[in-house]
Amino acid sequence: MYEITIEDRFSSAHQLRDYEGKCENLHGHNWIVKVSIRGNSLDDKGMLIDFKVLKKILNKILEELDHKFLNEVPPFDKLNPTAENIANYIYFKVEESLNSPELEVSRVKIWESENSYAVFSKDT
Repeated sequence: MYEITIEDRFSSAHQLRDYEGKCENLHGHNWIVKVSIRGNSLDDKGMLIDFKVLKKILNKILEELDHKFLNEVPPFDKLNPTAENIANYIYFKVEESLNSPELEVSRVKIWESENSYAVFSKDT
């Protein structure tokens, strides 16, 4: 099994719903996102997927979130914009964009601060 990982960043604001504490107030983060893709075979160039292709996919997704108030961006207008939910959202958007039976998203890791992150994967 091969695996590659890319990293990108975006900035946004949010308010956590049904939360008692500072994070119920409007605040922002400079998020760091790592996306890992895995598969069993390489293409004729010896790549699982070209890094620039995966970066383009992630960049398009992050453009939807960058410099936005997440509580107003679907699905976070209804879904609490926690790091866990954002990781899940990015995971499935990348998976949908890959549209390849040979490739799967292994995990999305998202930092809201330098020492706090959430991970979403389908692995148990």
